[in-house]
Amino acid sequence: MEVLLGITGKDFVILAASKAAMRGPTILKAEDDKTKQLNEHNLMAFSGEAGDTVQFAEYIQANIQLYTMRNDTELGPSAVASFVRGEMARSLRSRNPYTVNLLLGGVDPITQKPHLYWIDYLASLAPVPYAAHGYAQYYCLSTLDKHHHPDISLEEGMKLLEMCTDELKRRLPIDYKGVLVKIVTKDGVQEVPFDNDRIVKSA
Repeated sequence: MEVLLGITGKDFVILAASKAAMRGPTILKAEDDKTKQLNEHNLMAFSGEAGDTVQFAEYIQANIQLYTMRNDTELGPSAVASFVRGEMARSLRSRNPYTVNLLLGGVDPITQKPHLYWIDYLASLAPVPYAAHGYAQYYCLSTLDKHHHPDISLEEGMKLLEMCTDELKRRLPIDYKGVLVKIVTKDGVQEVPFDNDRIVKSA
């Protein structure tokens, strides 16, 4: 019962991840952060098997930061995506592959263009204008397809995210404890407040 959502705009990327850490129908933690900041302009959201997700995310975060320290320059979004995809592909061919699905959001510090990448546990990589993992794929992609456009503003992007979470509240029988929302801009990564207590009429 995990939800990951990503939306790109004119000069930003929004990433949202459900806050509930669950095993089956049991909520183990109600305030779980399923994101990792990889460097100043890149953020990764993850879902999947509980042990795999944190281990893989911390491994990627450490290696991206090591590259920055060694080379005194940070990797751009496309380079980060290629590295992550390569590590996932290597893991897939090992005895203990990671079962992790990812969304990578970043803003190129030179061109200041936003990038969003969809990566699954089979190491498939796709650059996308919007994305979803988990149950959000079933209920939100049609909404995103209808309302998203390349020059969407941050305010419109947050409104679109609200439409997606409203739909999830209507359709999902289990409370996923709302979403944690972070945005990536040319100024870096920041967490933004989001109204998870909003009441939604049933379908």
